Amino acid sequence: MIKEAKTTLKETFGYDSFRPLQEEIITQATQGKDALVIMPTGGGKSLCYQIPALLFDGLTVVVSPLISLMKDQVEQLREFDINAVHLNSSLSPEAYGYNRRQVLQGKAKLLYIAPETLLMDKTKELLENIEVDLFAVDEAHCISEWGHDFRPDYRELATVRKEIFPNATCMALTATATPRVREDIKKTLEFGDSEEFIASFDRPNLFLKIADKDDATNQVLDFLYTRKNQSGIIYCISRRQVDELAQELADEGYSVKPYHAGLSDRDRAINQRKFIRDDVQIIVATIAFGMGINKPNVRFVMHYDMPQNIEQYYQQIGRAGRDGLRSDCVMLFSYNDRHKIKYFINKKEGQEKEVAEKHLEDLVKFIETKKCRRIPLMDYFGEEYPNEECGMCDNCISKDDNVEDFTLQAKKMLRCISELEESFGKTQVINVLRGSKAKTVLEPEHDKLDTYGTGKEWSKTQWEQLSRMLIRQDYIKKGEHAQLEIEEKGRAVLKGEENVFGTLDRTATAMSTEEASRVANEVEAEYDEDLFEILREERKKMADKKGIPPYTIFPDTTLMEMAYYYPKDKEHMLPLYGVGEIKLKKYGSAFIGVIKKYTQEHGIESKKETLQEKAEELENIELHQQIGKAFNDGQAISHLAEEHGVKEVTILNHLKDYLKEGNNLRLEGITEATSLSLRQQDEIMKIFNEKGSHMLKVVYDRMNKKIGYDQIRIMQLYFLANEAAETA
Repeated sequence: MIKEAKTTLKETFGYDSFRPLQEEIITQATQGKDALVIMPTGGGKSLCYQIPALLFDGLTVVVSPLISLMKDQVEQLREFDINAVHLNSSLSPEAYGYNRRQVLQGKAKLLYIAPETLLMDKTKELLENIEVDLFAVDEAHCISEWGHDFRPDYRELATVRKEIFPNATCMALTATATPRVREDIKKTLEFGDSEEFIASFDRPNLFLKIADKDDATNQVLDFLYTRKNQSGIIYCISRRQVDELAQELADEGYSVKPYHAGLSDRDRAINQRKFIRDDVQIIVATIAFGMGINKPNVRFVMHYDMPQNIEQYYQQIGRAGRDGLRSDCVMLFSYNDRHKIKYFINKKEGQEKEVAEKHLEDLVKFIETKKCRRIPLMDYFGEEYPNEECGMCDNCISKDDNVEDFTLQAKKMLRCISELEESFGKTQVINVLRGSKAKTVLEPEHDKLDTYGTGKEWSKTQWEQLSRMLIRQDYIKKGEHAQLEIEEKGRAVLKGEENVFGTLDRTATAMSTEEASRVANEVEAEYDEDLFEILREERKKMADKKGIPPYTIFPDTTLMEMAYYYPKDKEHMLPLYGVGEIKLKKYGSAFIGVIKKYTQEHGIESKKETLQEKAEELENIELHQQIGKAFNDGQAISHLAEEHGVKEVTILNHLKDYLKEGNNLRLEGITEATSLSLRQQDEIMKIFNEKGSHMLKVVYDRMNKKIGYDQIRIMQLYFLANEAAETA
């Protein structure tokens, strides 16, 4: 059945390949075996039961704790033309009746249901004579009294399963479970020796930072300053704090709504829907918000107050970066917050108090650590982090967090402001520096300025930070109409009489590791930002018309690929991430129309050859196996690249996939492909041994930037193949 599963993955959901463990879990389910699935938020848990649901003849029942989560999942599945329904207390009698009939008539493939609804007699009667092939328990940590979100109704699910659909395969899924909680889940659901599938708890695209809380509201405003139009969640401990902070941010002009249990059900639902549909950028919330929020483009999660335990923290930061793109997770910490939590703990008794105290102790240890933050975080969940540094937390980059010399960049910005005759604001200055092709730059012929395109080495965010730093240090000022004007100190910099020193916000400038994103780094770094914004606007209009969240049409990762490859026909749209046959039919023409108009206006050609390569690779999903066998039979990497008409890096990726499936590779064939000396090869192997095989940028920097990534990737494959041979 796995072949059908792969076809469904591409044709229905638009994904080229399974993510870690998905294939194994789906195989387990289709063979009728129970499974406990521990997979971080954003790791692709839902597909583990949604694909088997489409392959099975009968119904798949999914238990989910939150109404908002069910509605979200059902909306997304309907966009793929999959008949999914939900039953819960939010439905009108008419909608409830319609959904029941869909189940009774065998038309629904998936039924999402709250645990308390499943326990009702009328629900048991409904499902008694229905063929249920798969019973999926989402947020399964709610089963355990040792979990951070125990719900008594979840303990009854094993009994319900035995009574109503004893022959159904059962899958329990969660993102947060310690070894003790995992055992409790298996025991309750009577899984026996059923296999556990535990993905890594590491989310490499999340930047983790703990900051001392000092003038917290201003710290939040500083953080948000360089994140205009980004979607994010800020967690507070009390309703009062939520309301106060939301009001402060609104007064500063931010698009923000509050969320807490003190609001009416209607107001909470409206605010959540606005956030999910990109009508509001920021939600300020208590812990009442967020379980199962499936919005992929949350770019930051901030804890204004410390959470109560590591599981809560991990679950909440897990709402960031579900699309695989870099996202920031910042916690403001003070010992006063710890005392507040201790006060609540002291109101508990017995085992409940004991568990809460242990949870708090573990969280404080995590906060106070001077090591890489991923080491204690993953250790808490029973996993050993393989590296000493991740390069994506405050502790790992703190050694570089000293004052730096920004004179060169400051001169570029000051010259640009001068060329623009001190008449334009920050956005225009940055667009000119980054070589933007926006009409606002081209029409006044600002692309003819000497400084046009001289700042491409920095992101928009970095230039924004520098502008703020220059204002703070009195090199420039904002005029009456927000135009940037040069101060006396700034003129001294232009004359070479003064240097500029400072520190930018490292959370915005630290780069993610190579596997931090499912969109290739090149795409993420070089996509056309102006086209991306136009595509986002088009997506928002379409979503509003249909009354659905924008990301259910296409995630940001897909729009980035569109803004990088510029596909101008359906044939070239199909290979893009997240574009399957169904979405292509529904939305392809509209987005192609936008891209065609934009490329004509700016004289941009489509990257047809690259798209053609991408498409050809997808025609045969098992291509990596052919290449792996041919390589082991003696063919060289260069020969394989020539034979298949692709770059050598593509062959290396196929060989890496072949290796991941448990196959060996002939080592001498890999080293034949490199032009490095033995000394250089040994140096790179030592760095991989020390830092881990994924740290390509670290190798590049350590080798003084004199060895290209093509050679480093060959050595990465050699390292992995050598490692596999030693453990075979």
